[in-house]
Amino acid sequence: MSTISTDATTLYTTHPSPLGELLLAAPEPGTLASVTVPGQKGGARVAAGWRRDPAAFGEAVRQLDAYFAGELREFTLPLAARGSDFRERVWAALDRVPYGRTLTYGELAALAGLPARSARAVGGAVGANPLTVVRPCHRVVGANGALTGYAGGLDRKRRLLALEGVLPHPA
Repeated sequence: MSTISTDATTLYTTHPSPLGELLLAAPEPGTLASVTVPGQKGGARVAAGWRRDPAAFGEAVRQLDAYFAGELREFTLPLAARGSDFRERVWAALDRVPYGRTLTYGELAALAGLPARSARAVGGAVGANPLTVVRPCHRVVGANGALTGYAGGLDRKRRLLALEGVLPHPA
């Protein structure tokens, strides 16, 4: 499950996208703690006490729409996702992977200042990323370049990488 604070009411909305209906959640307006695609492994689910507030996500929706239209290459949203120190270190490295580029789990470990032998643990942190699309876990590939390990499904990973020009667009 996504790590969203339960100290206060969580705000949420849904928004259509080429990947399906996105679920966006945050602790307060103007921030973003989670972006989940339908059927995402470990993704957030609307819980008791959550309050629907589409207005709280205006900028996130604008940037997501611009990304999917090919008009935005880097998200500039205040992120409120929380994890262990290790996960946050890996997520910070993920945030530095440029649009249209891929890297391996070992390369991501190095970018995070971790030893290459931590690639498997790095993969776990990538898989726990609560901000799919916004935090670009889709840009991480296997050591041999194969598409692996995307909680939203490999078809969605292919679609995102095609959007970014890394792969040919599917027919």
